[in-house]
Amino acid sequence: MIRAKFQSKLAAVVVLIVGAAIVCPAEQGDQTPPKELVEYVRQAKQQGESDAEIQKKAAAIGWPEAVIKQAIAYGKSGKPAPASPMTPKESAAAPPPAASASFDMPQTDPVANAGTNERSAGAQMGSRLAARAGSDDYLIGAGDTLQVAVWKEPDLSVPTVVVRPDGRITLPLVKEIAVAGMTERQAEAAIGAAMGKFVTDPVVTVVVTLPTSKKIYMVGAVRKEGTLPYTYGMTVMQAISEAGGLNDYAKKTKIYVLRTENGREYRLEFNYKEVLKGERMEQNIMLLPGDTVVIPQ
Repeated sequence: MIRAKFQSKLAAVVVLIVGAAIVCPAEQGDQTPPKELVEYVRQAKQQGESDAEIQKKAAAIGWPEAVIKQAIAYGKSGKPAPASPMTPKESAAAPPPAASASFDMPQTDPVANAGTNERSAGAQMGSRLAARAGSDDYLIGAGDTLQVAVWKEPDLSVPTVVVRPDGRITLPLVKEIAVAGMTERQAEAAIGAAMGKFVTDPVVTVVVTLPTSKKIYMVGAVRKEGTLPYTYGMTVMQAISEAGGLNDYAKKTKIYVLRTENGREYRLEFNYKEVLKGERMEQNIMLLPGDTVVIPQ
C-alpha cells in the first residue's frame, strides 16, 4: 500500500512538471522587454549605432545579454514601447513575476539579490537626480560641468569635473575617458565599463550640472544681445526674457528663429504680440543648441 501511494504521488508530480512545461512557452510568447531598455535601443539607433555597439553598451550598464537581444528585435518589429519601466539593476534584482507579468526574469540567489537591491536603490536615486538636470537627448560637449557619482564609492565619485576641449574628463582609477558627444546615460555606461575593471558592478550616475557647451544666440533688438547658455526646454519667449526683453525699436511681429539641421537652414516665424496674448502658442517653440533668435528693428 505504501509503495502504491508513493507511485501515485510521483505520477502527480510528473503531471505537474509536464503541465508547467506546456504552459511556459505560451507565456514566454507574450514576453516584452523592459520599457527603459527599448527606449535606450531606440535612441542609440537614431544616433547611428550598430546592434553590436548597442549590445556592448547595454551589457556594460547591467542588462543581461538575452534581454538586450530581445529589446533589439522588439525595436525592429516597430511595436510601441512596453509599459514596464524597469532599470537594468532593478530588472536583475526583481524576483520572478507572476504568470500575468509582461516580462519574466530568471530567479537568482536571494542573498545575492539583497546586495543588488541595495545597488538598485542607488541607481534609482541617481536617475531622479539626473532627471532634474536635463534630457536624455542632451549631448555632452566640451566646457560642460559634470557630476559623476559612484554608488557606495565616495573615493571614486567626483562632484565637479569639466569636459576638456578634447572631450575627455579625468576620474580616479580610470584616469582619462572620452564623454563628449554622449548622453548622460551613455556616459554612465562608458564610465561604468571602465571602472568595472577595478570595482565589482559599479553603479554610476552622470549629471550635467552646468551645460555651457551649448548656446543660444540672440541677435538684434534685445537688451542683452549675444549668447545665452542653452537650457533644455527653453522657449523663444523665455530666451527673450533671459536677454532682458525687447528694446523700444524691436519689430515684435517680425521675429524669427534660424535653425540648421542636417546642413539645411530653416526660418521659423515668431509673433511676439500674439504669443503674449496667448494666441497661436505653437510659435513659442522649444529652442535647440545653436539656434539664433533674430529680432529685427
